[in-house]
Amino acid sequence: MSVNRQWLLARRPTDKAVREDFEYRESKIPDASNLAPGHVLIRNQLFLHAPTMRNWMDPASNSFYPTVGIGNPMLATSAGVVVKSNNPRFAEGQRVTAITAWEDYTILNADVWPVRPVLDELSLVEAQGPVGMNALTAYMGVTQVGRPKAGDLAVVSGAAGSTGSIAGQILKILGCRTVGIAGSQEKCDRLVSELGFDVAINYKTQDVEKTLREIAPEGVNFFFDNVGGDMLQAVVENVAKFATIVLCGQIAGYNDGVPVPGPRNMMRLIYGSVRAEGFLLGDFEEQIPEGTRQILEWIRSGKMVHREDVRSGFDSLPDTFSDLFTGNNDGTLMVVTDEEARTRP
Repeated sequence: MSVNRQWLLARRPTDKAVREDFEYRESKIPDASNLAPGHVLIRNQLFLHAPTMRNWMDPASNSFYPTVGIGNPMLATSAGVVVKSNNPRFAEGQRVTAITAWEDYTILNADVWPVRPVLDELSLVEAQGPVGMNALTAYMGVTQVGRPKAGDLAVVSGAAGSTGSIAGQILKILGCRTVGIAGSQEKCDRLVSELGFDVAINYKTQDVEKTLREIAPEGVNFFFDNVGGDMLQAVVENVAKFATIVLCGQIAGYNDGVPVPGPRNMMRLIYGSVRAEGFLLGDFEEQIPEGTRQILEWIRSGKMVHREDVRSGFDSLPDTFSDLFTGNNDGTLMVVTDEEARTRP
């Protein structure tokens, strides 16, 4: 390839991100002849779509997540190969996952920016799917942050999504009774029949707060929250004494450009001695190899299943990202821009 294809953020979305919010550009491949210490040049071959990317398109308002400047390439989680390296931890030809951008080639400081090696036994699709960012986020949220007990009544919002579906399966493996919340009957049926949830709630046709009260008359012990807003409030109204709430995402507000309000009755948390804790995958960088091995073991033993929705073509990046918020994806959503990403070495 003789050019560096890029998708730039052309304007800040006011609702769901659409193709018109981005601008296509072709530029020169970055000059890597004199890389600074610690830096690598990566040829991106696959891009993962994650809901949190929508936050990165908003104006700077929260110092804990990045903001993409207008006219800059859109930040994204990717997988690819190191083309040039001035970092002793990464050799040329090594396959990696990283946070780069919607472009074919990216130079970054691998000592500062997250860059992780891919296991030799995995394709890049597998590295960003079954053991990718979403799966590892679910693993860390459940096992490192929440630490549920066997027998707990555990609820997962956004349970049919890439992160929620893994979180629910891990909770089931750990001996919890699991309740998944999703937005269609088809998704709810899959939660129970394929993913092993004990109960599923369709929030579009059922009153979540009322249904939880019927399912869990003694209260919810553990909540893995991907949605926030009214969904979080419904669970707060049903928490048990000493419950744990793991705050993973706030999908309910990603397209609004304003923070989602927290629980309206904080006294429920105070009198219930409830622990609510947020986290990021990067908080557990040292545990990622262990988490990767454990998830692979569960998948290979049949205790866990994972579904990937893999699209093709650099041109499709903006349109496929929109599918995250319309429900038009079926599994962890990725775009392959080089067919090598689908094959194992």
